[in-house]
Amino acid sequence: MNNKVNGHGGMSLFELIDWSAAQGFDAVDITGYYFPGYPAVPTDEFINRVKRHAFLQGLDISGTGVRNDFTNPDPAKRAADVKLVKAWIDVAAKLGAPVIRIFSGPVPAGYENRRDEVTRYIAASIKECAAYAAQRGILIGIQNHGDFIKTADEVIKLVKMVNSDWFGVVVDSGFFLYADVEKAMPYAVNFQLKESFSGPTGPIKMDVVKIMNIVKRSGYKGYLPIETLEPPGANKSVEVDKGAKPPYDPYKTIPVFLQEVQAARHLVFNNPF
Repeated sequence: MNNKVNGHGGMSLFELIDWSAAQGFDAVDITGYYFPGYPAVPTDEFINRVKRHAFLQGLDISGTGVRNDFTNPDPAKRAADVKLVKAWIDVAAKLGAPVIRIFSGPVPAGYENRRDEVTRYIAASIKECAAYAAQRGILIGIQNHGDFIKTADEVIKLVKMVNSDWFGVVVDSGFFLYADVEKAMPYAVNFQLKESFSGPTGPIKMDVVKIMNIVKRSGYKGYLPIETLEPPGANKSVEVDKGAKPPYDPYKTIPVFLQEVQAARHLVFNNPF
């Protein structure tokens, strides 16, 4: 489970772990920006408390992640984000999280027709991070997020440019439809399984059985974290107007989606999730 259920003013990380264990998850993604004080790294004492709590609840920690922007044309700002990623690689190692998730960043203004240039300096930043990650035994996964990276070909090009055994893709099914998911899977080091694909004309319901078949064909054996997000423009009010959709409630949405994923995985792999 990815811990974006947490949110500002929501669960603590410890409550998230308890809730996830109660739902029957195998692991949690303890995302960096939900740690108190982010982007500052947590103390060893706090990291150890989280790690112990997850272990006692029978949960693995499947990964963590940071917010970074390697598309920024300013070398000083990219260097600052390289430093951020390295600091959280250390956190991942202490947590026992095998993967840290990063982003490329948005297309910088004025660089719309300079894609190759931007890709080169993204790759240079990631190379530096990957060299450090190799020393700490942590995989780096770049998540396709509908930003600078929009297609499987784009992310595969970047993976090949970085050319590190410690760098791959966090395949986000919310921004890749089935053909791109399948194309990116040989480079996968983690996953994000979402209810819907964010299509140009609005959300498209994900065929989870189809995704599971793609995963099975690929031979991928890592974690399959799920993530549900509040739809754009969702009704947040307690009183729901007649005819309006009910407000997004992760406490109801996530267990339903988890059951759908478990059923699809059992059907495809013929093995309980």
